[in-house]
Amino acid sequence: MMTENSNINLLIVDDHPLVRDGLRARLESISHFNILGEAGNAEDALQVLASSPINLILMDINLGASSGIALTARICKEYPRVAVIMLSMHEKNEYVTQSVQAGARGYVLKDAPAEEIISAVESVANGGTYFSSGLKIRPTAPTPVQVLTQREQCILNSIATGKSNKHIARELDLSVRTVETHRLNIKRKLNIEGQADLIRYALNQLSL
Repeated sequence: MMTENSNINLLIVDDHPLVRDGLRARLESISHFNILGEAGNAEDALQVLASSPINLILMDINLGASSGIALTARICKEYPRVAVIMLSMHEKNEYVTQSVQAGARGYVLKDAPAEEIISAVESVANGGTYFSSGLKIRPTAPTPVQVLTQREQCILNSIATGKSNKHIARELDLSVRTVETHRLNIKRKLNIEGQADLIRYALNQLSL
């Protein structure tokens, strides 16, 4: 989570150069927004991520031959500290749901006012979520089943029973590093800060 006055390093991912130019023009007017890169496809986006300290990505759903939702899922797995906001012309609830399940922390319509896009960036960069006021169906507070993958839900259940990362890794035939990454993803998706809070949450879910 960033503090209110921290610089926010942004990556814009959209397959239309004019859209990227428009977003850059809107966002560069904010002094603590740093546009560190642009990408028109998944491959270029991953290259920027590998070489730049990105905090937040504005992600289009349609990226030509690839999917922004699939790319979001990959980024959230490989770069758990990078937040993603979907920026799309699609208003259908299925796209919003799929985006949240992939790990996106926000969903903003492309025709939203500049002020709304700026508010979304500020909110998500500071640990919150943001969903465009123009959406016909706004998501309710997500449940673990909605935002966690099956593997993450399994690990959450193991955390509730007091198992260590080594125990979970051995039980699921994973590396300890992979289990640690899953823990980070779970905390990010559920907006949980510390290990104690994660264990408490896991125990509460187990008792439901």
